Amino acid sequence: MEEMEITSWQTLDAIKKSKSAEIVESVGNLQTDHNMSVFCVIEDDYLELCYSDSAANTLRRFDDRDEFDEALEERKEDAGESHFEEDEDRDYDEDKEDEEEEEEGEAATELEDESEAY
Repeated sequence: MEEMEITSWQTLDAIKKSKSAEIVESVGNLQTDHNMSVFCVIEDDYLELCYSDSAANTLRRFDDRDEFDEALEERKEDAGESHFEEDEDRDYDEDKEDEEEEEEGEAATELEDESEAY
């Protein structure tokens, strides 16, 4: 891992808003935690943009995806953000869609049963 101190949030913002930057996740909140990390990938570079309102801002570059993912999990733990186990990681919007489809299927079945009764 390489680390560089950045004096301005504008520099970090410019990197974050780059067209080639893929934002993976943001951890923390400048209003409540006084620091925030933005994890992003630019081409083959795995970066952490560290914003702080009380300490130095930094840019961290990780050697590989494993080191990047490890740092992301570490920041989540530091920030107190809960992480889900693979089995419990749920997409609630998808679950709601599945429930709606089931209800539509049940309604269609009821209509078929009623038409057979006549």
